[in-house]
Amino acid sequence: MGSEMCIRDSYKTHDYEGMIAETVTIKSRNNDYITAYIAKPLGNGPFPSIVLAHHIPGWDEIYKEFTRKFAHHGYMAICPDLYHRQGNGTPDDVAAEVRSNGGISDDQAMNDLLGSSDYLKALPNSSKKVGIFGTCSGGRHAFLAGCMSSEFEAIIECWGGNVVMKDDALSEKQPKSPATLTSSLSAPLLGLFGNDDVSPTPEEVNEHERLLKENNKEYSFHRYDGAGHGFMYYHAPYYRQQQSVDAWDKIFDFVEEKLRR
Repeated sequence: MGSEMCIRDSYKTHDYEGMIAETVTIKSRNNDYITAYIAKPLGNGPFPSIVLAHHIPGWDEIYKEFTRKFAHHGYMAICPDLYHRQGNGTPDDVAAEVRSNGGISDDQAMNDLLGSSDYLKALPNSSKKVGIFGTCSGGRHAFLAGCMSSEFEAIIECWGGNVVMKDDALSEKQPKSPATLTSSLSAPLLGLFGNDDVSPTPEEVNEHERLLKENNKEYSFHRYDGAGHGFMYYHAPYYRQQQSVDAWDKIFDFVEEKLRR
């Protein structure tokens, strides 16, 4: 980042810090009301914002921690419960119910994520600049949102599985391979991948990148040796500390450039 300092580099130990984190009800673009977790820095702002698309395991503790992490760095962050319609329960139980029904539809996820952006932009201390972040299925949803709308100014896709899909993997709920929509990508993309992953495989990441180049899209991909799926999940055995720290540095450099300047 040259001589410019990002917000975390300018942190001073005696600076005031505070945030509000709570569960709220928001309106999806399809007019459903769903639950979301929001974390907001205290202060007048204006603050840029991040929508978090959670992973297949659901609306769980680590995604709420990720939401607060963005707020700690000066972003209003919201993570909608994309499984809200499946009812209440432990994240594992709710996610199992979702998987037994073939997952959630892409249209439903897009409506919920865009409704989350609407909620953030309506807040009085919003800068109106919004990015989107997701891992696993959430990475896929983040990329898809960047292709199906012009709502976001920065897209962060972490090991998005099924971005590149074969025809026999398509379904009523996932009718299109997101990669086929690459020409419609409306914002810069940051992609973070582990070279030991099997979803997406390195070959699928290669195809993803080929389409981005072919369509002259602004993107930056970083691939980590010795890392597989979920390498940023510190609570899991496949956590990789060095790769995760570097990935978070790249994420905050990216949103600093795209959402603050």
